[in-house]
Amino acid sequence: MLQEDGIVAKDNGILIIAEKPMAAKAIAVALAEGKPVENVTQEGVKWYEFKRGGKQHTAVAAVGHLFTLKQKKGSSYPSADLEWVPTYIASKYGAFSKKYFDVVASMAGKKWAKYVAATDYDTEGEVIAANVLRLLFNQNDASRMKFSTMTKDELIDSYEHANPHINAGMAEAGITRHYLDHIWGVSLSRALMAAIKAAGRRFRIMSTGRVQAPTLHMLAKHEKKIKAFKPTPFWQVEAQVAVGKEVLKAEFEKDKIWDKSEADKILKTADVKTAIVKDVKKKQLTQRPPKPYNTTSMLADIYRYFGYSPAQAMSLAEALYQAGLISYPRTSSEKLPKDINYKKIISGLAKQKPYEKNCKSLLGKGELTPEEGIKTDPAHPAVYPTGELPKKMGDHQRRVYDLVVRRFMAAFGEPAKRESQRVVLDLGGNAFSITGVRTLEPGWTTLYGRYAAREETLLPELKAEEKLAVKDIQQFSKETQPPARYSQGSVLKEMEQRGLGTKATRAGILQILYNRGYVIGKSIEVTELGQKLSDVLEKSAPDIVSEKLTRHFEQECESVESGKAKREDIVGEARTTLVKILKQFATKEKVIGKALTDAIIESQEKQSRLGVCPRCGGTIRMHRLWTTKKRFAGCTGYPKCDFSAPLPAFGFITPIDKVCEQCKTPIVQVQRPGFGKPFRMCLDIRCPTKKDWFQKSKLSKFQRKKPEPEKKE
Repeated sequence: MLQEDGIVAKDNGILIIAEKPMAAKAIAVALAEGKPVENVTQEGVKWYEFKRGGKQHTAVAAVGHLFTLKQKKGSSYPSADLEWVPTYIASKYGAFSKKYFDVVASMAGKKWAKYVAATDYDTEGEVIAANVLRLLFNQNDASRMKFSTMTKDELIDSYEHANPHINAGMAEAGITRHYLDHIWGVSLSRALMAAIKAAGRRFRIMSTGRVQAPTLHMLAKHEKKIKAFKPTPFWQVEAQVAVGKEVLKAEFEKDKIWDKSEADKILKTADVKTAIVKDVKKKQLTQRPPKPYNTTSMLADIYRYFGYSPAQAMSLAEALYQAGLISYPRTSSEKLPKDINYKKIISGLAKQKPYEKNCKSLLGKGELTPEEGIKTDPAHPAVYPTGELPKKMGDHQRRVYDLVVRRFMAAFGEPAKRESQRVVLDLGGNAFSITGVRTLEPGWTTLYGRYAAREETLLPELKAEEKLAVKDIQQFSKETQPPARYSQGSVLKEMEQRGLGTKATRAGILQILYNRGYVIGKSIEVTELGQKLSDVLEKSAPDIVSEKLTRHFEQECESVESGKAKREDIVGEARTTLVKILKQFATKEKVIGKALTDAIIESQEKQSRLGVCPRCGGTIRMHRLWTTKKRFAGCTGYPKCDFSAPLPAFGFITPIDKVCEQCKTPIVQVQRPGFGKPFRMCLDIRCPTKKDWFQKSKLSKFQRKKPEPEKKE
């Protein structure tokens, strides 16, 4: 019982604060002695009441960050004079959180005997819990449930053995990072917008930030290497040789022949009817099982195998975690501790038909010891399946789930053994070779399934001096290729190696670069706008794009968590650094504004040109109606030429300089943020290539209707 103004007030039991609605429900269902009572507001927000150990409990969801930082009125930038305000007030994008905020706030008007934080156990989760407790309930501490999966057993165990306190160091480090990101991002973005405004020719929202800027700069420098690359010609000579019943390719010993006359000579002297085996070399290779997934390697492989963007992949993994099917997907660890109970998980997976055979073979091994990497995480182990039986999954979720399951199983597999064979041939005094490779023992690759697909080239047993018939010989003219572009998967690994961002933020940072139009494409290409922004920042204020400075503040946040540094000192240092940067920036504001505006105009002009009009030969451009915000393609020959076609309502549209063979209209590529692989389409919605689009719902509603002529505004 609690005392209030001389009156004894009855408490409402124990309040459990979860991070998401599904988590609140899972906790209530796991802990309830009986069925929990589900309460629903008019807006559809739910909370749960139940009893455990004779005590009343309430589980409520914070739906992520209910509070965000906002600069106090009257403050000039850069300012650390910030305050926490409800997210729905600070941003229109946070409006959805108001109904959840109202429910949690209503709980603050009650008396509670105990508070339990059950948000995700990481930096952001600790900030969410700390802010809700402090700003709504006037509490500085609470018990802390710590779990890595949403399984019933682990939720019960985390409740029964809850830490008596929240992780204050982790919360303080997270709050410090929020302060740094806010003053850094807001100040620099305002400076960019002020520079564009000073030029006064074209408006566009631009942003940059503490991690965003050096990441873009990293990509822009790589783009310059690609653009500056000058190809060098070289030649290759290949022969087709009969080996047993097959005809295989034999390559000249030099991969690249830089002199054309030398290549001609080799072609002439090697043009013989018979090749003689000079040497046969065999080598056995042992391939260890793959390490368990951490966040970066998981997102990279999801992109590699399925083409889902890192942001979409994280959303899918988060959904699987919330459903209790995989462990927490934000982790740096490559280790699987024994206390997760390998045998229990594999026994659970064995009840699913696709994994039954593999799991039974693992259970028959006796002792289960996984392959592990060196990376660790104090909060969570590597990503692993829980062994719980899935109830319902979409196709995207099923693919991600299958990958996580097979990676987990493969980590317990035996090493795979492969044999490579190199046969050296003599063709008219010239050395050529045929390479074969075969699997001797599949080991872990059987468990990994299609994700472990390996090329097999089987060669018959050949002996020295054996003669083989030469069927053909050819010379090929080629050129050296520029450095490969980053994929959305490989760039995450590069960011991790360079210490840019955290496991929880890298996918989001990359998505921002796409959303702002700084980068495009499956293989990441920096746009003119992104390149110009990177160049301007490097020239005007190089500290903004400094990877070293970014890493420094990241290490300072870690020092705050360990108690070796104070938030006020780190934020003060950041502000001092920013003042210096912005003074440099301000002296060149007009020059910067003109450069950025020129890049904006050039970028918009280029991106709006979709191709050649099939009717009049004019230029087709992308337009947007100011009244409806709809986009459409229209010919610049209007009104003489009235060609027009609707375009997808959202997504980044890129011309690819190709024309549809059927309707002769330009083909464009559409990348929708968070919707996986980009797709390509021609402009004519009645084109035969789209005959099955309506049934498959690939077009938006307005595209399914018979198009009406659009009037340009």
